[in-house]
Amino acid sequence: MKKYNISLLPGDGTGPEVVNEAVKILENTKSNYDIEFNFTNNDLGGDRYLKSNELVTSKDLEELGSSDAILLGAIGHPDVKPGILEQGILLNLRKEFDQYINLRPVVLYPGVETPLANKGSEDINFTVVRENTEGLYAGAGGYIHYGTENEVATQESINTWKAINRCIVYAFEYAKQNNRKKVTLCAKTNVLTYAHDLWERIFNDVSESYPDIETDYGHVDAVCMWMVKNPEWFDVIVTDNMFGDIITDLGAMIQGGMGIAAGGNINPEGVSMFEPIGGSAPKYTGMNVINPLACIAAASMMLNQLGEEQYAKDIENGIIKTAQKLESLSAGKMGMSTSDVGDAVLSTILDN
Repeated sequence: MKKYNISLLPGDGTGPEVVNEAVKILENTKSNYDIEFNFTNNDLGGDRYLKSNELVTSKDLEELGSSDAILLGAIGHPDVKPGILEQGILLNLRKEFDQYINLRPVVLYPGVETPLANKGSEDINFTVVRENTEGLYAGAGGYIHYGTENEVATQESINTWKAINRCIVYAFEYAKQNNRKKVTLCAKTNVLTYAHDLWERIFNDVSESYPDIETDYGHVDAVCMWMVKNPEWFDVIVTDNMFGDIITDLGAMIQGGMGIAAGGNINPEGVSMFEPIGGSAPKYTGMNVINPLACIAAASMMLNQLGEEQYAKDIENGIIKTAQKLESLSAGKMGMSTSDVGDAVLSTILDN
């Protein structure tokens, strides 16, 4: 029997509710795959910060670092200024555990509505590989003359050969291992002429080692347009931290909404963290109306990263079948409660 230590970060708002549904499914299906899970809860989030002024401590890092993977619910509290929790917890964990890839499948499941006219599940099926530790999110910058009319604020984009190279190599390897035909570089070489020239040069160099994979390039603004007009053009998109953040939210909308969008913060040689893309949705807290499918999908991604491909696929199939039964993917409009949706996915897996 395989055993996995999983750290749970339920977090804020509706995060605990969606994590509970993912854990319920894992706990009730694990024996079918000869697996044992040891779940450890961590209270990182807004409530703890408000009580103790703590973000991430050395004890947290030791605990999380000893796990096989981390499953996150949501970070974001209405009583905490935006940026404090996001930088102090999410970005901090990504850097501490060198989770240098943000992996975002953008897949429209059969029966799920997309706002794009005349597009279906055969048209929307690509993956965004986002560099996850540098760029404008590296935290480099500052103020002078703060709070005066002479104030100057700087935010620097940090781009190193090492980080870009390993991100692009990951994108090509992902394409190769998943039978994808094309890798697209999304950048802005006509304006960001230093940083994104480096991205383009490394992209071209790495592509030479993958002659069977087609390559192309798109400025980020053009990529956004094409994602709406011709999403079928894309297979794997590789991009920097900020552009990846933007286009993956667009991707969530065209795949049906935040209720079904999941992602992974990946360290291929270390501890990875998986999460639903939507926020903490504090106005729905405790109402049992939030959609848990994205967090369940994050658990499926986690299993895949751990090498449990069939288990992951079975959960994904449960999500696909359950999504077709919902009236909507939006909170409070699903026609089912949060726990009912989790039960429906679980029932589908057990009936296989």
